[in-house]
Parts: sequence; C-alpha cells; structure tokens
Amino acid sequence: MSTVDRFSRDGTLLLGAGYAILMQVANPVIGAAVAEHSDFARKPLSRLNNTLTFVYGVILGTAAEADQVAGFTRRAHARIPEANDPGHQLWVAATLYETAVRVYERVHGPLAAGDAQAVLELYSALGTSLEVPLERWPTTPALFHQYWTDGVAALEVGPPARRVAHDLFHPVTAPRSMRAALPLMALLTADLLGDGLRQAYGMPWSRHRARRAAAAWAVIRVLARVCPRTSWPRRRGTTSSGCAPSGRPRSGALREGDRLFEVGLPD
Repeated sequence: MSTVDRFSRDGTLLLGAGYAILMQVANPVIGAAVAEHSDFARKPLSRLNNTLTFVYGVILGTAAEADQVAGFTRRAHARIPEANDPGHQLWVAATLYETAVRVYERVHGPLAAGDAQAVLELYSALGTSLEVPLERWPTTPALFHQYWTDGVAALEVGPPARRVAHDLFHPVTAPRSMRAALPLMALLTADLLGDGLRQAYGMPWSRHRARRAAAAWAVIRVLARVCPRTSWPRRRGTTSSGCAPSGRPRSGALREGDRLFEVGLPD
C-alpha cells in the first residue's frame, strides 16, 4: 500500500474532526450558516457522519459513488445560498485537507515532498465535487500554504462560531462513548488551533494543558505504530476483503443518507 493510500485510510485523521469544524465556522459566513442549519447540541454526530460519507465517497469510492455523494451534499446545500459560493466551498475543502495533513504529520511525521504533492492532488476532488473550479485549487503545497495563511488571517470568530464550538463539546444528547472521548477531543482541538484562534473561541489553555496535549499525542503515536493496520474504513456490508459476506462485491444503488464506509461512529 502506498503512502497516499495509507494516508487516505488512516484512522487517526478523525482526531482532527473538531479542529476542521472550528476552522470552517471561523469563516463568518460559514459560521452563521452552520449555526443556523446544524444542531450539534442534539445531533452531535450528524454533520460528522455526513462529512465522512462525502470525504470517503469522493476519495475512496468509485467515480459513480463520488458523483452520488457529491450530489447529496449539493442538494443539502441548495437551500442555503451561502453554501454554494465557490470561495466558501473552497475553504471547507481546504480545511479538510489541511486538517488531514496536520494530524497525519503529528502522528507519523512529515510527508515526503512527492507524497505531499500527491495528497494535495487527491484532495482537490473534494473541491471540484462541490463545483469549485479546479484552477482555484492550489497546485503545490507551497501555494496551498500561502492560501491557508491568507485565509486564516481573514477569519473572524463570532458568536455563531462560538455557539457551534460550545455545542460541539457540550452536546445535550450524545452516546456515552462520545461523551467519554469529548475531553480528549477538546484538548487536541485546542492544541491544533494555536494561540490566536484558541483565545478567540475562549478555550482554556495553560502549560499544564499543553503538557497533557503533548503526552496525548505521544501516546497516539505509539498506538499508531503498535496497533495492526486493518482495512479501514470498511465498506458497509463487506468483510475486510471488500466483499459482501457471500464473497460478492457490494452492489445496489446508493441512497441518500447511506454511508458507504463504516468508521465506527454511532448513528
């Protein structure tokens, strides 16, 4: 399996979910739309599951599946005028790429130059699937870094974004397994955000919390090395070979709301 294949199937990337969401909603227009149309307090996993369906459908699915999941996402956004703006869609896609690279490199070390370029090209499909013109996607990691730096400088964390952050880490209803993981997710998210955005979101930080975050990443790095790699995420209704229990490949039309891949999150 190539480095790019391992990257796209690396389960540790989920550790950046909170960071990706907060980077998205720190854009004032996106933040207002998400605060109005998403319910993190009562459905904390709904947006994450939908995002994972989109990401893995586009990155790991067939061409037909990628078209279908992108269509589901476009239809969901159709009732939200701001969601169809190519600039905003580009920012959302960029947060998914930057989060994935940032977490992967925290856990596994820096990507080689060729692998970094290949991952960037792979993730361009997230933007073009949402009708972002391909020419708007940065063509090299250096150009992406400049786009990202400029984008972060323009962010403004307002009340809608802070409300999303509160609901994300203090949901009214959530599975016990999620509640148990929330303190760790909040700690890692705060660490990834850095000083400026962390303060804007009002997330507590101290030398003690910084040491705890460093220790958590160290444990995650060890676990990533010693735990056996499996076929993850797994296609729904298949064995580790990618086939249905009968031995036949999964077939049948994908319906809106279906998840192509199992990632171990409750519905």
